[in-house]
Amino acid sequence: MRRLLLTVLCGALIASPALAGTVSLKADVADSDGRVTLGDLFDGAGSASDVLVANRSGPSVVLDAGAVQGLARRAGLDWGNPQGLRRIVVRAGSPVATASAQRGNVEVLTWARSLNSGDVIQPQDMIWTKAAGAPSDAPRDADAVIGMAARRPLREGSTVSVRDVVAQQVIAAGDMVQVTWSDGGVSLTLQGKALANAAAGQSFNVQNPISKKVIEAVATGPGQAVTGPAAQRLRAAAQYAAR
Repeated sequence: MRRLLLTVLCGALIASPALAGTVSLKADVADSDGRVTLGDLFDGAGSASDVLVANRSGPSVVLDAGAVQGLARRAGLDWGNPQGLRRIVVRAGSPVATASAQRGNVEVLTWARSLNSGDVIQPQDMIWTKAAGAPSDAPRDADAVIGMAARRPLREGSTVSVRDVVAQQVIAAGDMVQVTWSDGGVSLTLQGKALANAAAGQSFNVQNPISKKVIEAVATGPGQAVTGPAAQRLRAAAQYAAR
């Protein structure tokens, strides 16, 4: 019985890959043939370099960082994900040589393609790259800007900044909008015509179709806005967040 247990234990140890040490995610993650492997993702992947992670059919593929971490560990690689990434975007092309990542460089998100004003940000629109420094409002997580809209035209390769994006437009000029005024338990609602486009949290003018009076409101959702004290609180919160 003891011999059998020793045999089973030895077999399990042989079958379990020994961790090859800590590996780091490449600054420029890319593949050249549509097959994304551990060698494409990590520096120092060694014998696990050819392990297939995913197939890329378009200009890029988005990988779940947790799934990649688990696959790497099963292949004997230890990636601690020190940045706490949720997604890894792999683009087509040959990785850019980084000269062993000069000391003092930091990893920042950059735009993987040029975007037009109003384009909604998708996970594949950004990649992590090395830079000498990062702007003060550079997002630490791609989720901070995914789903937002480009505030202005953005150039491929430039560093991602929170100032580059705004919330998606929820009201278009000409829309009929329900505007609510409330204070101290009293609430009033009126219908008005939006005179400008607005994203959630943005101020815009609304015209009463009967009196033609124009008031300022803050968009809260599709066809919804507030004015009065509630609008003031939203503007104050937006100004604080922008500091």
